[in-house]
Amino acid sequence: MTDIAPTGFDRRDFFRRAGVTAATLAALGPLDALGARTAGAAPLTKRGFSPDYGPLAPVRDQTTGLELLRLPKGFEYLSYGWTGDAMSDGAPTPGAHDGMAAFRRPDGRIALVRNHELGGYGGAFTEPAYNPAARGGTTTLVFDPDAGEFTESWASLSGTIRNCAGGPTPWGTWLTCEETTEIGPDGTRHGYVFEVPFDGPGNPEPLRGMGRFSHEAVAVDPGTGIVYLTEDATPSGFYRYLPKRRGTLAAGGELQMLVVRTADGSSYSTYADGTGTEYRTSWVTVPNPDYAPGETRPAEQGAALGAAVFRRLEGAWWGNDRVYVVSTSGGPTGQGQVFEYDPRTERMRVLFASPDASVLNNPDNICVSPRGGIVLCEDGSEGEYLHGLTTDGEIFPFALNQVVIPEGGVPGKSVAPGDYSGSEWCGSTFEPKRGNWLFVNAQSPGITFAITGPWRRGSL
Repeated sequence: MTDIAPTGFDRRDFFRRAGVTAATLAALGPLDALGARTAGAAPLTKRGFSPDYGPLAPVRDQTTGLELLRLPKGFEYLSYGWTGDAMSDGAPTPGAHDGMAAFRRPDGRIALVRNHELGGYGGAFTEPAYNPAARGGTTTLVFDPDAGEFTESWASLSGTIRNCAGGPTPWGTWLTCEETTEIGPDGTRHGYVFEVPFDGPGNPEPLRGMGRFSHEAVAVDPGTGIVYLTEDATPSGFYRYLPKRRGTLAAGGELQMLVVRTADGSSYSTYADGTGTEYRTSWVTVPNPDYAPGETRPAEQGAALGAAVFRRLEGAWWGNDRVYVVSTSGGPTGQGQVFEYDPRTERMRVLFASPDASVLNNPDNICVSPRGGIVLCEDGSEGEYLHGLTTDGEIFPFALNQVVIPEGGVPGKSVAPGDYSGSEWCGSTFEPKRGNWLFVNAQSPGITFAITGPWRRGSL
């Protein structure tokens, strides 16, 4: 007996045979219904626009007056924290903006902890630093949602390499991930997760128990404190970290890798699985998570014990009591998959697999809105969109990057003139609780945007 329902498994037919009605589907969580409606269906095509939000049109940035983004009618935005801008601590804003999360402060303002995916060894941009020569790290921004303005920013962690994504914790910290296993010139090992509180500097000591690999993102179950981790490699694993003490990750724990149950217990490849594929899962412990050069990396250790392998797992987010995970180049067309994992049932499924680059072109970072919909950050080659995934199974463009810096530059900015419209989106995150503001980064030239508007017209 297999524990994998292959692509083409028709959940609608399953529900009909089981006597499940449309009313029952409506009672499911929004993304349960999404999976039920899309699995086994004809290939999806991307709408030109959302019927709820409407078509995209150029909108002027309230900070610079430039038309940097296309958005639906009624939405507006401001930019902040451009590469090179002076921060409140006097340091220049680092470049290569990447993953990010928002936290509500006691005073009602929003703290944003933002990654900078910088490589190389030209020197850390703040102290203390894990590796004083390494250029990556995080900065922290503060936003007043009532006034609609950013108020301050500072460097919060450095001495790391290629801080790609990460994830927020329920106890108010940002877990920033190194997407590399580089060894520095002085022998310092990279490839770790670090913890940064939303209101102060980060701890430059790595969380070694979470493993050393090309970390991408994390998602934390607020009920259990279990941390789920993705790895940007091929093959890669989907991991979970069982901390000895909830909320005290530095106290140690156990790293495990997901197993998709197969008849013979062998490692299963999810590489080509399409929308609707479902899995029964379990977990195996990774024997040596903090591996040394020349030793077997964690994904290979897990696969040898029967764990499943994925193709370039990237974004991860907790929402709707589930973990959502992105494979940027998985699926039948190699254009991306979105997985959903339910810890209560230990079941996983392919929520969406792109049928074509014109529908979804290599998704990367992901977040779930307070209204249950998903935002996907695109990192492809056919125009860079922020996509929405609706509760009816429709995927639609919500925003388009059209950042072009004119000759002569932008007053007060040090960014060079040029066309940056091909730069990836990253770091999407909603204002906690109210969800009136979406924050997101354009990695190059390095800009943070705060977007607001009539969210409740649709699923985002």
